[in-house]
Amino acid sequence: MAETQPASADERTEPVVRVTTLELFFDLVFVFTVTQQTAVLADHVSLTSAARVVLLLGVTLWMYGGYLWLTNAVAPTSRARRFLILVGMGGFLSMALAVPEAFDDDGWVFGLGYFVVNAIHSGLFIVSGGPGAARGMVHLAPANFTSATLVLAGGFLPGAWRWGFWITAFAVQVISTLLRPIGEFRLSPAHFVERHGLVLIVALGESVVAIGVGASGLDLDPLLIVVASLGLTIAYLLWWTYFAGDDNAAEEALAAADPRRRTRIAIRAYVYAYYFLLLGIVVVAAGIKKATQYTDGHLKPSYALLLAGGLAIFLLGDVAFRRSLRIGTVRFRLAGALLAPATIPLGTVSTILQLTGVVVLILAMLILELRYETRHAVTRSTSIYDVS
Repeated sequence: MAETQPASADERTEPVVRVTTLELFFDLVFVFTVTQQTAVLADHVSLTSAARVVLLLGVTLWMYGGYLWLTNAVAPTSRARRFLILVGMGGFLSMALAVPEAFDDDGWVFGLGYFVVNAIHSGLFIVSGGPGAARGMVHLAPANFTSATLVLAGGFLPGAWRWGFWITAFAVQVISTLLRPIGEFRLSPAHFVERHGLVLIVALGESVVAIGVGASGLDLDPLLIVVASLGLTIAYLLWWTYFAGDDNAAEEALAAADPRRRTRIAIRAYVYAYYFLLLGIVVVAAGIKKATQYTDGHLKPSYALLLAGGLAIFLLGDVAFRRSLRIGTVRFRLAGALLAPATIPLGTVSTILQLTGVVVLILAMLILELRYETRHAVTRSTSIYDVS
């Protein structure tokens, strides 16, 4: 059962709802779709594979976000709700299993799973979400139903038709939040931020899994251990980039926002910006997987691009995340994103050299940012002291 604590003064009278174990279980199923996206990209490094990942991750993340908003408003405390959440998990599992062949023979499985996921989400929200959520779903449910129908129908269509239907579905999802009022939804900042943080941690774990998958069947020699250690360090530094303050500051920012503006801010930060954070993790994980297979040599330019491009996408997503919530500084992370492609030539010379370059780049970014923020915090404290 969700744990409810007394609300803080900043949250007015809104309860602080914590994440349940069922929600975490749900997240594990969702992240399997992320794992499948990484496999698709790593197994066939091409523009077509990249486009497939961009599109499938987009439509999948939209409905996952819908379930996160759902359980933020409707705690899975009854047997009926838990059963329906379980059915939704089954839909996500079907989608994940279909991802590798979603643009070939298994498109209908992906589409059917997606439609089931959407139907359960809309139904639960309208029936159990309360008056505000019901009013909000009146505006969003038609768009969600339209996009789910397009995904379902596209799964039965061939070639370019499938691409066209699924791209249209993604466009409908993005545009729906821009054109429709969504202020009726209320959210608990603590639960909302914690849930997104947990799914990001599980997704980062995919980078670690990628090391093991890439090393499967290879001789465990010193070079492989070095490459694996560098890959783990990159995953850790991505964790540090987000969790060394962003999650706490984000919760405070959402709690301080006017409830009528909070949902709009949350969509910018946790839908649009978060898409790029997760996409960056997918691409970096694919790059790490490839790196473990070329420990004693160099990477193809396309493989080196995965590492550098994934880092750039992640950092740009984090910049957008911080700007949406007006937290922290962004100049060093923006610089890191712009400098990430400079590591590509290193990879074409040596796999270990590029991995080391990526580690050094992220470390330098974080250290310079920390020194800058510490210096400015001291300056502000001194100014306040002088005035008093």
